[in-house]
Amino acid sequence: MRSADQATEPCCPPANDQSDLRPVEGDEADEELAGLAKALGHPARVKILRILIRKDACICGDIVEELPLAQSTVSQHLKVLKGAGLIRGEVDGPRVCYCIEPSALRRLRALVGGL
Repeated sequence: MRSADQATEPCCPPANDQSDLRPVEGDEADEELAGLAKALGHPARVKILRILIRKDACICGDIVEELPLAQSTVSQHLKVLKGAGLIRGEVDGPRVCYCIEPSALRRLRALVGGL
């Protein structure tokens, strides 16, 4: 069981806040948007992102408690989101802490806005 300090203390390092000046149109942007959309193509992954945004950081077990899915299924969804760059995962002893990657969400917003 985690203490109150551990529950509120983010376990992922600070995110990169630099502006992304890449174009939002063209072949590369289209491929990037398609890859991000594919990663978001399952309702469970959208829910995981919402959980992580709401909590700022989350241990995998905490995410499992909020979803009607097996731990192995949640882990697979986390792997897809991490592979797409939408989240980061940090090993902290026996636990893995996941956080949103804000720059990826900003990029996703820009790419969708460029449609």
